[in-house]
Amino acid sequence: MADADFMARAIALAKQGERAAGSSPIGCVIVLHGEIIGEGKNEVEARCDPTAHAEVVAMRQAGETLGRSQFRGATLYSTLQPCGMCSMASIWAGISRIVYGAEREQVHQMYFEDRHYDTMDFIRDAFKDDLRVTGGVRAAECAALYYGPEDDPPREAQANL
Repeated sequence: MADADFMARAIALAKQGERAAGSSPIGCVIVLHGEIIGEGKNEVEARCDPTAHAEVVAMRQAGETLGRSQFRGATLYSTLQPCGMCSMASIWAGISRIVYGAEREQVHQMYFEDRHYDTMDFIRDAFKDDLRVTGGVRAAECAALYYGPEDDPPREAQANL
């Protein structure tokens, strides 16, 4: 399967998460040797857990699948450019590649902690030269899941403002 195919699965998960009250429609799959070893959707509100981002949920499942906390050689697919927490968790998990759909400039600022940081800043700061990042896979499809940069989302939907 190609990047676009794995991203399609992440999009399907995001759409499932979108139906949950108070949830952001973010989906993620983690792939090792062509097989999905973990997947998740945003469960922050459902679990009352600020760390239950789709990427972290997928990493927890991957850890259970493999029986270990390191996923060297794995690729993480996310519908939205990973935040700082998820980028650092990817580094700690030894993920080799991050592929994401929507770029942070394509969505409302509420989805990110600080507009001047991006995934590559966290990776550079961690001195990681063996983690590759590919953005923009099915970007338009992914961006359509979220409020756009110029949208005025309802205040109760805004978690990071």
